[in-house]
Amino acid sequence: MMKNWWKLLAVVLIFYSLISGLLIKVPQLAILHESIRNLYFHVPMWFTMIMLFLASVVYSIKYLQSGKEHDDLKAVEFVNTGVLFGVLGLLTGSLWAKFTWGTWWTPDPKLNSALIAILIYFAYLVLRGSLDEEQKRARIGAVYNIFAFPVMIVLIFVLPRMTDSLHPGNGGNPGFNRYDLDSNMRIVFYPACLGWILAGFWIAQLRFRIRTLQNHFLSK
Repeated sequence: MMKNWWKLLAVVLIFYSLISGLLIKVPQLAILHESIRNLYFHVPMWFTMIMLFLASVVYSIKYLQSGKEHDDLKAVEFVNTGVLFGVLGLLTGSLWAKFTWGTWWTPDPKLNSALIAILIYFAYLVLRGSLDEEQKRARIGAVYNIFAFPVMIVLIFVLPRMTDSLHPGNGGNPGFNRYDLDSNMRIVFYPACLGWILAGFWIAQLRFRIRTLQNHFLSK
């Protein structure tokens, strides 16, 4: 039980953020109005994705050093789970855009860069699926994964800041923490981020165990 304390914490924080995120008072801002509550759900998806991709890079490096299959499997499942949260980030962002910008998608640099970043990781999964030889697949996948991470960081955090953007914190627009993330929102936002990050690692762990069992039975 003591080993799984972080899983319990994840459940508590997520339920807390879901309930409080819908009930606690938020700043009344023009255009955003009540849609600002999506901050509790949209942004944590991206933070979780980034942490999962970072963990995947760590295990890809470990695989290149050790050659152990379980390191490669962990890298893959962290990517699989990270892609899931990336897609959820895109969906919640699209929903938010509909209510604030009047359209599901705009040619905004931040949105397009985020989509390209997700597609890069989809390409990683496709690449692995196209290679039959196990060790070759693992080595090539590990190298691709290591280079994909800094590209993703540039696409999401660097390029959008170099041009005009509707997205907060980019293209000259102030970020939420500068004008509307008040104390009421912080007590929900930060626990939401931590809760979803822990949940992401939990999901990746479950996927890794399932993949390990599948490989074990297939090898017999």
